[in-house]
Amino acid sequence: MDDQVCPRCKTTKYRNPSLKLMVNVCGHTLCESCVELLFLKGSGSCPECGVALRRSNFRVQLFEDSNVDKEVQIRKRILKDFNKKEDDFATVDEYNDYLEMIEEIVFNLCNNIDIINTNKRIEQFKRDNREVILKNKTKLSKDELELEQIVEIEKEQFDQRRKELAMIEVENRKQKTKNKEELIDSLMASYEDANAIVDKFAQKTAEKVQPLLPKPAAPASQVPKHTHFSSGIATGFQGQHGFMAVPKPEEGPLYAYEKQEFSTDGPTPPTLEDVINNGYIRHIRTENVAEKTGGFQTNLSCLRAIQEALAGLYHG
Repeated sequence: MDDQVCPRCKTTKYRNPSLKLMVNVCGHTLCESCVELLFLKGSGSCPECGVALRRSNFRVQLFEDSNVDKEVQIRKRILKDFNKKEDDFATVDEYNDYLEMIEEIVFNLCNNIDIINTNKRIEQFKRDNREVILKNKTKLSKDELELEQIVEIEKEQFDQRRKELAMIEVENRKQKTKNKEELIDSLMASYEDANAIVDKFAQKTAEKVQPLLPKPAAPASQVPKHTHFSSGIATGFQGQHGFMAVPKPEEGPLYAYEKQEFSTDGPTPPTLEDVINNGYIRHIRTENVAEKTGGFQTNLSCLRAIQEALAGLYHG
């Protein structure tokens, strides 16, 4: 993998481990220091392609290839307006044509192909579908709503669990402080051996103090049911772990080998012993070591050839 390097100042990740490469809509990278120097006024041009850029549009490069970052950014921008769903089309073919148009627009913008006409197509689509775009922007899809509910439930459970653990920690600290005070009072007021007092107090404390446990989980009626996405995947968070149980495969009967039987329309083919003993392989080349290692045997191949010849003897 090539070392990451700023194309302007030639600083590499090896010489500066804290180097941060940033990318803009043009797809060319600059390090964070060069961005600060070149875009002091908030805007400027790219040193490589001369495209006008804004300082606020620079972002940290996430992928090794800057073109991938460029495509991700362009795709996000395009999909904000090209947000039609499959339900908005009369047939599946129309929806597939719509998806193909999106991919063509993204490809043109990523590779700087016919930029002017591509931007005109985007503006024309916005004008023709303004109402649908606004409606879909304010309406979350069914999957997004279900996912949002699941995330909210998990967040509430996590917050509740964190509060319970914090309360348990506080109670444990109070109990430890109280035990220490009682032990000190016992040592000061008694004339017995200190070790005996400590042992007796430890035994007494172990019998008296019960471990503080968290509150019991919510009853089954309050546990959220599984949510089925439109793709058919069931998603739910039973308990605290958040993972569904792995389904156990149904075990069927064990495999029993049955010898294959086939019928021939011609004479009965010879057996493997006949092939070996009756001289069928006398004029056939013997297999070499490499072929034998791979599982090839001359007698078996000869037997199969004879069986196939006799099996189709009376078929014209």
